[in-house]
Amino acid sequence: MKFLDKDISPLGLGCWPIGGKMFAADGTSLGYTNSNDKDSIEAVHAALANGINVFDTATAYGAGHSERLLAVALKDHPDAVVITKIGIGINEKTRTLTGEELEAESVMPAIDNSLKRLERESVDVVLLHPNTVPLEQAGLIFDEMEKARQMGKIQSFGWSTDFVANAKAMQHRKGFSVVEHAMHVLMDAPKMQSLLHDKGLLCLIRSPLAMGLLSGKYTADSTMPADDIRATKQDWTGYYIDGKPNPEYLSRFDAIRELLRSDGRTTVQGALAWLWGKSADNIPVPGARNTGQVEGLAGAIAYGALAPNVMAEIDGLLDGQFISDGESPR
Repeated sequence: MKFLDKDISPLGLGCWPIGGKMFAADGTSLGYTNSNDKDSIEAVHAALANGINVFDTATAYGAGHSERLLAVALKDHPDAVVITKIGIGINEKTRTLTGEELEAESVMPAIDNSLKRLERESVDVVLLHPNTVPLEQAGLIFDEMEKARQMGKIQSFGWSTDFVANAKAMQHRKGFSVVEHAMHVLMDAPKMQSLLHDKGLLCLIRSPLAMGLLSGKYTADSTMPADDIRATKQDWTGYYIDGKPNPEYLSRFDAIRELLRSDGRTTVQGALAWLWGKSADNIPVPGARNTGQVEGLAGAIAYGALAPNVMAEIDGLLDGQFISDGESPR
């Protein structure tokens, strides 16, 4: 696939996990605390070695640390496609997220600070990070992003949002070319998919593995560490309840587990293949923090999309599948 005159891989690497620890203002852990910098840099290099050249990060990930690690890992790879996000303030010293920054005057400094951390003169994509922002305010933010695009600081921009109305309101803007939304085999997003593909917008898929639930390594008895993001009670971590896999999601996953493994795939590879079965233009950006995880993800590329009959069987088994309707947060 071509994007910004670059050949981009059908799979990206989500760089939230490599950011490591970060905290909300009240001290709640919002990161993946079992990562380390050496493994993270090696993971990025493994992605490059296995044909992945799209890297999805954010100012918020590790409160700037993910961007700094990418600068190190991609130092000799200026052609790698880097996507970052702004709209959340950070304190790098304390690794704390200080709250949403949605004022128009905060946009240019936020972009400049990301560029410094990434050690780049320009970044391919900047996304508005908060899922929900009043459209009038979002418009002012994108006005500033367009100024940054004209100045050459960024090449394009978009929104990380699950709301169809948000994408629809902004898709006409010059330079607005990317939407990142949640979707996985247990939760479809047909309205968003239809809009993005009809309008020719680049479609990045976050949470393609339901925060690791679709890895197959967790059971009803599994418990996340207390300082893991999946053990907190955020409204967007519903795949886990009190640090344990959500039994409703786990039951649905068990029903299709063997279908995801078709033709020798792992369940992870099958989950990514389902997204490609929905559209060859979907670019999942699963997170990983070590070489083994990256190599497992990259192995999905050779398999490609699930066969149509397998897709149909999965749809049949998940009749009544969870749907992200684009009108309310997942």
